Amino acid sequence: MDISLTHRLSFKQASLTVLVAFILGMLLSLIQIGVDYASEDASIDREIHSLLEISHNPAARISYNIDAELAQELVLGLLRSPAVMRAEIIDNSGLVLASVDRPATQSDYRFLSDALFGERRQFEDPLFVDHAPSEALGVLRLEVDTFAFGSDFLRRALLTLLTGFARSLLLSLILLVLFYAMLTKPVVEIIRALSDRDPRRDLAPVPCPPGHERDEIGILVAVTNQQLVNTHQEISQRREAEDRLTQYLAELENIVSARTAELKATNARLTLSNRELEQARATALEMAQARAAFLAYMSHEIRTPLNGLLGMLALSLDGPLSSEQRQQLSIAHDSGKVLVDLLNDILDLSKFEAGQLELEQIPFDLGALAEETASLLSQNAGSNVELTCLIDPQLPAQLLGDPTRVRQVVSNLLSNALKFTRFGRVDLRVEPTAKGVRITVSDTGIGIPEEAQQRIFQPFTQAGAGITRQFGGTGLGLALTRRLCETMQGELTFNSQEGFGSQFCAELPLRSHAPATDWLQLEGRVLTLCAPGSGLAEQLACWLPRWGLQQQHRNPDTPASELLADLLICDSPERLTPLRQQLSIPLLLVSPYGAFIHSDQANRLEPFAQLARPLARATLHQTLKELLAPLPKHAQDTAQTSNGHAIKARVLLVEDNAVNQLVAKGMLGKLGCEVTVAAHGAEALDYLERNAVDLVLMDCNMPIMDGYEASRRIRQSGRWPELPIIALTANALPDERERCQAAGMNDYLAKPFRREDLASLLNNWLNLTRAD
Repeated sequence: MDISLTHRLSFKQASLTVLVAFILGMLLSLIQIGVDYASEDASIDREIHSLLEISHNPAARISYNIDAELAQELVLGLLRSPAVMRAEIIDNSGLVLASVDRPATQSDYRFLSDALFGERRQFEDPLFVDHAPSEALGVLRLEVDTFAFGSDFLRRALLTLLTGFARSLLLSLILLVLFYAMLTKPVVEIIRALSDRDPRRDLAPVPCPPGHERDEIGILVAVTNQQLVNTHQEISQRREAEDRLTQYLAELENIVSARTAELKATNARLTLSNRELEQARATALEMAQARAAFLAYMSHEIRTPLNGLLGMLALSLDGPLSSEQRQQLSIAHDSGKVLVDLLNDILDLSKFEAGQLELEQIPFDLGALAEETASLLSQNAGSNVELTCLIDPQLPAQLLGDPTRVRQVVSNLLSNALKFTRFGRVDLRVEPTAKGVRITVSDTGIGIPEEAQQRIFQPFTQAGAGITRQFGGTGLGLALTRRLCETMQGELTFNSQEGFGSQFCAELPLRSHAPATDWLQLEGRVLTLCAPGSGLAEQLACWLPRWGLQQQHRNPDTPASELLADLLICDSPERLTPLRQQLSIPLLLVSPYGAFIHSDQANRLEPFAQLARPLARATLHQTLKELLAPLPKHAQDTAQTSNGHAIKARVLLVEDNAVNQLVAKGMLGKLGCEVTVAAHGAEALDYLERNAVDLVLMDCNMPIMDGYEASRRIRQSGRWPELPIIALTANALPDERERCQAAGMNDYLAKPFRREDLASLLNNWLNLTRAD
């Protein structure tokens, strides 16, 4: 069996070895040439300086005596050097005593020498006598042609490269012969021995090439012989197996016939089981539908009295009350809102199970949403807990998504953090990411034990029974939050250590709809007087410089004499009176709402303002703008009057529940509306025949004629095509809005509702109607 030269291992090994040796040899040659080049370059300067030293004293005496004839002889002597192209002696007055030159040597390789050493070099030697070295007599100037040195260097470099190449070529031939004798020849012999034999009949072992019994080739021969023995044994075993297989095939036919009968019986049983499973699935679907209907009914029945409860409490809080009565009513109102949140969580979980949760894609301000949610939940923070809302300045002004579900995520995470934190900080951070936004809630609370972290996202589960007894709660918040994040194609992660707090991070892919807010720039120097590690200090340090203010932080114990600024921000009410006695600049107090100072004391601190924690960016910016550049008194009165305008409209309230009638009528009255009440849809139609109204608030479930039928008749009549009809319903299932729109209603307000929600709807639809 013949193998071409280029395919032999010896040739490949020799080629590779020679290539490596050639590269290394060339590198060494290049290094040698580089060293020679550096030596040659230095020798040029060294030889010329030696020539200048020899000529220095004669040239100095010639310049001293101003002997032109001797000067000419000296420069002619210097010109005999093969490297000198030009030589001249100039006295101290600039007169040339002698000057000679000659043309540069020409050669085809001169460009290489010029590239390496330069075309020519100039040298100057100041002339002076030994007894007066400071007195210049003139200059000896030489111009040198570097080719005299470069040509020698090029010859040596060429010789070095040629000898290196010759050595590499000789090495390749030697290695090729050695590799052939040691590797290729014995391997070829083994291949020929294997190719000339019949493995089915020839059982003799393959001979090992002499001299290779203990190296790799000998081991290869031994392994090959062993494999041949194994092959012969395997052939014998296969022949025996074929004989047994023929016997087994006959037995297998009988077994297949028996098993076929068994499979037919099994298929019959599986068919019966499938029928039973289909029946069980139908039963489960019926039960799910029944549960959904039950939840819808219970939602309606619970929301109706809750609307009356919360509405009446809200109306009572607007009236004259003592501080104790106001606190008691506020607690009752907050408890009712907690009950509404719990009801919403249960309904959302049922929507997840039924696959009925739908997400909106509308623009909304995430920063304002986070600040509003933090402000609403700040009443749950303990007196020793600082709640801070930190919004990244690069956050877009508007994002596309479902604001209701995002608010649930923020609210559940904040509520969870405030519940388990008794001391320290709770921070809500909102920042943009490459894929959307990141909402992070971190606290310094009790943390989550490691063994409880695996089940923390399970519904109706908390870290332990002791946690439930001590802090309360149902364990729905985190489970619902995680499902909401996953539904929005996001992710909820957490990091917690028992005794050191927790951090929950929600990554949501919300696309940007509008760039970051361009704030109005302010002017002035502001001092912040608060603890350096507080959330207030971090928030002010982030936003004040961005608004154009010069911000400096001071420790709370800083003397008043060192507080020189246009505005002072403080978080301690106790320090305000001593500060006002020594300072005349405006003061801003940032504290929990419960720590606000009374109006009498606030009047004595003018110019003064106070804001509740957590701070909202817009409120803080507006307050700083007013304190740094206060409006005249009449302008402030005008602004307050314009902000507190009433909604003048005639509203028809269609509601059968007496308590809800009082609630809605009270809210509408406080908003400045003229209200007429109808107990059912037929009464509403009769009233519309006789009177004109601007808007209808329509309850959905009423006796005699419900809101759906009444709305359909109003639209079918064609007499009131532009009349806004707003649905008031306690049904919170996802298809309720579509059902209301199908009946001809323009918008939807779920019970229980707040006066702010009602005012927003009225402003929206009344403004739209008037614009039309």
